[in-house]
This record gives sequence, structure tokens and C-alpha cells, in this order.
Amino acid sequence: MSRLPVIVAQGGVSPAGRTSGFHGYRRLVLECLSDWSQHETLAALRTLRNLPQDSSREDILSGTLIRQLENNLFNPQAIAFHQAIQAESGSEIILKGRRLPNPLPDGWQLEKLEDGQIKVKIEGGQPLMIPSIRESLVNAAGQLPSGFAPEKLYQSRNHPRSLTMTVFGASDAIYSSGMDWPAVKQKLSPEQVAVYSGSAMSQLDFNGNGGLLQSRLLGKRVTSKQCPLGFAEMSADFINAYILGSLGGTGTNMGACATMLYNLEQAVSEIRSGRRRLVIVGNSEAPITPEVMEGYSTMGALTTDAALRKLDGLSDSDHPDWRKACRPFADNAGFTIAESSQFLVLMDDELALECGAQILGSVADVFINADGFKKSISAPGAGNHLTVARAAALGRAIAGEDALRYRSFVQAHGTGTPQNRVTESQILSETAKVFGMESWPVAAVKSYLGHSIGAAGGDQIMATLGVWKHGFIPGIRTINGLAEDVYSENLNILLNHLESGVDQMDLALINAKGFGGNNATALLLSPEITRKMLKARHGDKAMTQWQQKNETVTQQQDDYEQRCQSGEANPIYQFGEGVLDGSDLTFTEKQVNVPGYGKALDLEMENPFWPFNR
Repeated sequence: MSRLPVIVAQGGVSPAGRTSGFHGYRRLVLECLSDWSQHETLAALRTLRNLPQDSSREDILSGTLIRQLENNLFNPQAIAFHQAIQAESGSEIILKGRRLPNPLPDGWQLEKLEDGQIKVKIEGGQPLMIPSIRESLVNAAGQLPSGFAPEKLYQSRNHPRSLTMTVFGASDAIYSSGMDWPAVKQKLSPEQVAVYSGSAMSQLDFNGNGGLLQSRLLGKRVTSKQCPLGFAEMSADFINAYILGSLGGTGTNMGACATMLYNLEQAVSEIRSGRRRLVIVGNSEAPITPEVMEGYSTMGALTTDAALRKLDGLSDSDHPDWRKACRPFADNAGFTIAESSQFLVLMDDELALECGAQILGSVADVFINADGFKKSISAPGAGNHLTVARAAALGRAIAGEDALRYRSFVQAHGTGTPQNRVTESQILSETAKVFGMESWPVAAVKSYLGHSIGAAGGDQIMATLGVWKHGFIPGIRTINGLAEDVYSENLNILLNHLESGVDQMDLALINAKGFGGNNATALLLSPEITRKMLKARHGDKAMTQWQQKNETVTQQQDDYEQRCQSGEANPIYQFGEGVLDGSDLTFTEKQVNVPGYGKALDLEMENPFWPFNR
């Protein structure tokens, strides 16, 4: 019997705000919530944004979600580049002697002047690169809330942006679990823990791979940090080294826009098999750089200001509605790039009960399929048909046909591109017909948050767990209707928020379609279904004991929330603390004891390939 991967905590930060406390979700459906819930989330956003106590609701909300690109990362009105020009034969320039290139270009004739200057006469013409600036063609993005600077919350030492977001996001998940982590580690051996986290595009700002590639061309030196901190799996490395102190499994699985679900699949597979008992899984992506945005817009994948104006019939002098830049399943022109950091804490069902952990839901499985032969490597293909069908079939097998037909919904990939609106809607419509869904609710939270590439699946999961807490499925509020080529039969593509109730949706399908043929669909089970499964498996006594232990966990969660609201909750960053080497371990031929873990690493292994035996 498979162990059940239970979601016991979530954390992170997105354009909607802090993930813990369900605040990121609440921002999406804020107007539907009680006055007290709205007050709490406005306070959480105000604190995150470092705004004064008397800030108005409008001021607090204005710096969230998709909006006009700000200048905290770069100036979109003055993006630096080198303009190629041709110096004509006979041109002259004056240089400082120490600025002369070595070797000299062909055709340069030098004449010494006073004060160490050199006159250069160019014979035969010379191509030159002149520093210049240009305006961005794209000015809409899903940026983290205005004023939030994760690098200022700890000693970041020139860390790439996505790694500073990792430190915040993973800390948020661990703190919000409400558990005593040293006590949890006493129940485990090192190999029973794993961290799967990374970035689909690696760290591409100047402190990472961006600077590694740019420095020499900009006349600067490459630093000792840019290369190692640019690795895509560095998010997991930071969690192991500075947050969790884990010696267990580690790494990341990259799958373009499905990367979060690829990492989740590995975590779920290993928990179900019993190989791991506790896994931190997530992704952190910071792709808002001029180079990435230019790359996607050149592909025709990213919506430009000009395309938005054309959609809305505006003149060239009008500002487009940047808030509504992402329009899934409507007439649209491309996706809106975003940054996000999302993390989940997963435990097997037995450990979750033993720890009194909060039960936010569970992950039944994640299905991954490639597209097969392709004409265009970035075009959608057949694989996503398979992943959605498999997830729906498993949901039916676990919860029953009625649950799938009447108590399930979809968090669509919903990028806002013309290709996606057709292909994904066709997949969902066909699946609904085959499995008997008459009006399958479909949400697309990229309409609020934008597309955070590898972390996008985490944004969708964050919004799903919120549905089971507060009972509203976010509608697509950036569109007025569906495009004519969208398949809508048997679907309820939500144009407005849908009140589902906190216990009316048993199943959720999280869908992702990545460039290159990286398709993944996760099946999530609601907290109610999860608790019923735990009761059936472990009995009433175990559930009563869990409930008693959960009271302490809930109190710890409340304490963390209060610290966050008052601005007193700093990320975990244990630099140089608790460092172990071989001399700290106790070896025998049967086990290895590691400080901090209550159980030894077992070296008495059975031959997995029996009956082979030399």
C-alpha cells in the first residue's frame, strides 16, 4: 500500500504577497472574504511592502499583482545595450594611453599628445560598439509586491534574486508549518529527508549567470560567486546548507514551465514508495530581466505594449491596461512574465499524524508525458492530453465518479497565448466529455500573477489550497468573454469568482504545459478527503491523538503569523552554523549516526536484485 504524501505547510512570495496564512490566495479573491480576512491580508501586504500604518487600501493593493513594470530591477525606459556603428576612414579619436586596446586593431595610427593622451587615426574604417539605451517593448510584469526586498532581510552577500526569494520562501514554509523542526528530525534518519527545488532558467540576473556572461563585455570582472550561484539547482543547495541543514536527497528536475510539478512528482514518488518521509519541494524563479523578456517577445510568446493597444483599439500614444495584460482563454497576444517563489512541505501520512501536522491537502500523483515528434520545439503537442486524462482517471479511482464529475476543478496552465487558449481548452473539453463532467470549473491564476515559468505550478497550488480554506475559486477577471476559437463545451471557464464552499471540492487538477514538450498534471486531494483517507487507514484513535498534537502546531502557526504581521519574522539563514564533517559522524559496519537526527542511517541493505548472488 502506498504512503500518502500529505501537504503540511506552504510558503513563499508571489506578486499577490506572502503565501503562508493563505494571504497570496486571499489577494486574488479579496472582495469575497469577510471583513476580518480582508483586514488581515491588507495588513500582511502593508507589512511586506514596508508601508506606513495609515496607508489606504488602494495604496496597499496598487503595488501587487500584474502591473506596469517598475524600475527596481532595471529601468525599462533606459535598457543598456551597445549600438554598432562604422567609423569612417580618416576618423580620429583621443584616448588615455592606458585605455588603448591590446592588440591594436588593424589600421590604427597613433600620435602621442600631452598629459598621456593618444590621438588615434583610423585608416580603412572601423566597426565600433557605442553604449546606448532603448525602451522596453514590454512594460507589464508580475513583480513581487512593490517595496519588498528579500535581499535586505538577511546577509545576502550579492546573492542572485531568485536565491534571496528562496531563502524567504522556504523559511516561510518551514515557519508556517508550526512544527519544532529539531523534534521532527529526531523522528528521522538523514536519508528519509529530501529537498527538490530549483529554477527552470537558472539565476539570470547580474549576480548569477547573467553577470557571468556579461561582465567582460561590460568591461567588468567576473566574480567568484556568479558561476556557482548561477546553477539551476542552487535553490535546493541553499535550503540544505543555510535553512534546513539536510544531508538527505537533493536536486531539481527541470521541465520548462512544468518544473515545479516535475519536482513535485519526484517528491510524491519517493514518499509513496517509502524512500523519503519528509520532502521540501518548490521552485524560485526571477526571470524579469531585459534579456529574458526580449527573448520571449522575439519568439512572439510575450505580449508587448503594442499588442495590448491593438487588442483594445488604442492609439500609439495611449497607455495599455497593464493590469489586464494576461488574458487566458480570451482574445490575447501572449503571456506576461512574472517572478515567484513557492514551497511545499510534504510528509507521509504516518509522520504527519505523529507530528500533529496541519493537513492542507495531499498529492495523489503527478503525471508527466512528452509530446513525441514535434515540428516546432516550442509548440504544444499531444502529451498534455495524456497527463490530464491520467489525473482525471486517478481522481475517479480514489474519490469516485461523482466526486470527479461534480466536485472537482482545474487550475489551468492558462498562459494568455493564442496557442494555449486553443490547445488547453480542447484538452480540458475533451476530458470533460469523456469522464462525464457537464460544467467543469476552470481557473487560470496567471491572469492575476503572470507566468513565473518554473514556479508557475506552485502559484496554481497556492491558489488551490486557498480554495479549500476559504471556498472561492478565483475567476479570470481580466477578460470579458472567451475567444471564438476556445473550446468551451462541458467546461465552466470562470469569468468570475465561483463560491464552491470549503468542503464542496474534493479534487483539483493542476495543469502545466512547458516549452519543448514538458507536460505535467498533478492530482490534489482536498483536506476533507485526505482526513477521511487517514481515518480509514489509521483509525479513530490515531486521529484523536493527531488532533491533540495539532493544537500545539496551530498555536505555533498563529505565533508565526503574528510575527509576520508585526514585521518581526526574519528568514532562516544559518551561515556557517552547525557545519559537519566526517569526524562528527559515528560509523559502524551497520549504521551511521549523524548529529541532529534521531535515527541512524542504516547500512544493512538487502540485495534488491535477488536471486542474483555471487
